[in-house]
Amino acid sequence: MSEQYIYIVEFPSLYSILFEVKNLFNFKIKNFESSQDFITANESKKLNNSNSIIIVNTEIQKLSLSEKVQNKNIFLIDEFPLRIEKLINKLNIQLIKQRYNIQSKIIVKEYTLDLNKRIIVNQFTELKLTEKEIDIILFLRKNKMAQTISNLQEKVWEYSAGLETHTVETHVYRLRKKFFEKFKDNNFIVSVNNAYKI
Repeated sequence: MSEQYIYIVEFPSLYSILFEVKNLFNFKIKNFESSQDFITANESKKLNNSNSIIIVNTEIQKLSLSEKVQNKNIFLIDEFPLRIEKLINKLNIQLIKQRYNIQSKIIVKEYTLDLNKRIIVNQFTELKLTEKEIDIILFLRKNKMAQTISNLQEKVWEYSAGLETHTVETHVYRLRKKFFEKFKDNNFIVSVNNAYKI
């Protein structure tokens, strides 16, 4: 899952405060001196807008008018004095909601993967998955090239010298079998020159 960000726009005093205590957060913070700087960075696709909160201290019209800014992610602060603990709690709650929503709708080919329920569904059927099966799917989905068994060992199993290659092959075989039995799909994970890809 990608990192979550708090983008602070035209609010330097808040950025200074949050920067001082940033090691207390599970999110990253980034400062923008002007709304135009933020819009430019956003339109050049340098920002992850779906997994972020944009903090402003005044109604910034330009921000709301930008097509690529999701209004639901704009967090307007208009009550002062501001209690920092209360703000951090609100931000954490909002980010948890965002993460939950994102994790429930991951598209993989013609399927939707729901990490919260540990299922993958198509139009008609759902399939329960193990945590390791989800790890395999996410890793193969992220990488466009076919992945070797040794690469799966290293990245998904966090390779240990004692892990035998048939452990990976057995997991992939079982996952492919489950997809065929449930969805009649023999091509969800394909084998290419002793490597696998989605």
